[in-house]
Amino acid sequence: MLICDDSIVIRRLITDVLKTDPEIEVVGAAVNGKNALDKLRMLKPDIMTLDVEMPVMDGLQTLVEVRKVDKKLPIIMFSTLTERGAGATLDALERGASDYVTKPANVGSVSESMEAVRSQLIPKIKSLTGRAPMPRRVRPAFGGEPPRGAGPGAPGAAPGAPGAPITTAGRSGKVDVVAIGVSTGGPDALTNVISHLPGNIPVPIVVTQHMPPVFTQLFAQRLDGKSKLRVVEARQGEPLQPGKVVVAPGDYHMRFKRGADGVSVVLDQGPQENYCRPAVDPMFRSVAEVYGGNVLAVIMTGMGQDGHRGAEPILRAGGTLVVQDEATSVVWGMPGAAVAAGLPCDIIPLPQMAEAITSRAMAGRGATARSART
Repeated sequence: MLICDDSIVIRRLITDVLKTDPEIEVVGAAVNGKNALDKLRMLKPDIMTLDVEMPVMDGLQTLVEVRKVDKKLPIIMFSTLTERGAGATLDALERGASDYVTKPANVGSVSESMEAVRSQLIPKIKSLTGRAPMPRRVRPAFGGEPPRGAGPGAPGAAPGAPGAPITTAGRSGKVDVVAIGVSTGGPDALTNVISHLPGNIPVPIVVTQHMPPVFTQLFAQRLDGKSKLRVVEARQGEPLQPGKVVVAPGDYHMRFKRGADGVSVVLDQGPQENYCRPAVDPMFRSVAEVYGGNVLAVIMTGMGQDGHRGAEPILRAGGTLVVQDEATSVVWGMPGAAVAAGLPCDIIPLPQMAEAITSRAMAGRGATARSART
């Protein structure tokens, strides 16, 4: 691991945090981007952290220079929880950064600062360097055989209820909403998918991307500028409408309710799930409750296992699940967990994901996709 940050306090903090894990070795530290480029050639680290704002050569320019000579080196950006920091981090992700962590802010003690960094940084280092345990194929809790079989369930169980069989009935059924869950590598992957969806897609799209506040608003704005669809960060009561993409805001779970005027967003700050808020599982559970089997669930690149448990009620109700394949995922944690759990799903490479979503959303409607934004 190479640490690049102009602050001696942050360099020392990261070093002390990483020393607590015997699987991680800090081979060097750099005070700016130019210094980092020299040390990369000498030390050849497996991964590096990179501060966004530095003198001599900032993080964005350093990232560009590193990518000229090494396309695959995992690079984790260190960012502040500010609009400026969020914007620069999203720029870095577009330029090839692997992931990011946020610097601790308004933390009252060194131990709390270290824990804030440790909880974010160590799992990402291990995932990006292939040292995190991969999901293992297990017999699914709902019964049946992986990866596509229908479980036996409980006799007489109602569709969607715990213990009900997971069927493939929804594969050719009508889709009324697309729900996408994503984490590590998500900004780039989502941009790829959303920018290739047609402007006349006849269903709403709801997205949970693991991101903190400020970041989600800026990310939604950027997606909106690159998409034929309207993309917004969710607000309380936000209506779901065809051709509209709604992104869960940082630090809020996104759920839904059906009223006289249609389906709208319900935000809450309930307990974290899978160490995340927003989390994919509560969003998936909620779309299953509101839309039944008329749901297309999508799990894309990401660290951890968020999404696969929430996908179960969607599948039990007759909905459909597609996951991103391992080869095109930055980290195959979330999609891999769904496959390892034996959930019936289609495994699709990123370049084909937009087409897969479009074809399922259009099925049974007699609509023809067009590219113009509506």
